[in-house]
Amino acid sequence: MTLQDDPPVESEPYKNRYLTIPNVICGFRIVGSLALLGLAISGRPTAFVVLFVVLHMSDWIDGRLARWLHQRSDFGARLDSLSDAILYGCLIIGCLLLKWEVLQKEAIWLAVPLICYAITVGYGLWKYGRVPSYHTQFAKWGNWLVLAAAVALLLDWSLWPLRIAAIGGTVTNLETIAMTYVLPNWTADVLSLRAALRLRSAQRQGSPVPADSPQE
Repeated sequence: MTLQDDPPVESEPYKNRYLTIPNVICGFRIVGSLALLGLAISGRPTAFVVLFVVLHMSDWIDGRLARWLHQRSDFGARLDSLSDAILYGCLIIGCLLLKWEVLQKEAIWLAVPLICYAITVGYGLWKYGRVPSYHTQFAKWGNWLVLAAAVALLLDWSLWPLRIAAIGGTVTNLETIAMTYVLPNWTADVLSLRAALRLRSAQRQGSPVPADSPQE
C-alpha cells in the first residue's frame, strides 16, 4: 500500500465524541452544583463558598483543556452552557436560602439580569431551537464578577460586588441577544458581537470559517 492509499487522518478526532475530559468535568460541575443545595439547606455558608469556588474553577479549566487537547465539539459547548446554567441556578437558590433577608433588599439588582437571561434563552430557543452557547468575553469576565459577588455576599463582606456583577450580567445578556439577532444559524464559541458581525459577513460572502477555534 502506498502513502496515497493510506486512510486520511481525522483532523478533529473528538468532534463527535461525548466522553471527553472537558465533558467529564462538566458532569462533575452538574453533580457538584446539586451538592451546593445540600450545603445551603444545612446552613453551611463557608462550605458552600468553598465548593462554589472549586466548581467555578472547573469551568475555567474545562474550556482550556478542550482547546489544548483539541476536544472541542458542539455537544461540549452545549453541555458546558447547561452545566453553567445549573451551577448559577443552584448558586442563586443557595444564596436565597442562606441570605434571604439581605437579598430581599437587593431584589431589583437581581431581577434585571435574570429577566435579560430569560429573554436570551427564550430568543435562542425561538430562533435556533436551542440555547445560545457563545461563551463571550463579557461572559467570561462576568463569571469572575459572580465569583467575587458570591464570596463577598456569603461571607458578609460587602454587597457592592453583587451589584457590579448584576450590571455585568445585564450587559452580557444584552450582547448575547444582539448576537442571536445577527447570526442566522446557531454557532458556538463566538467571543463578541463584533466577531458575530464578521462571521455573518464571511458566511454571506461564502468565505471558509474555521470550525475548531473560537470566532474572535
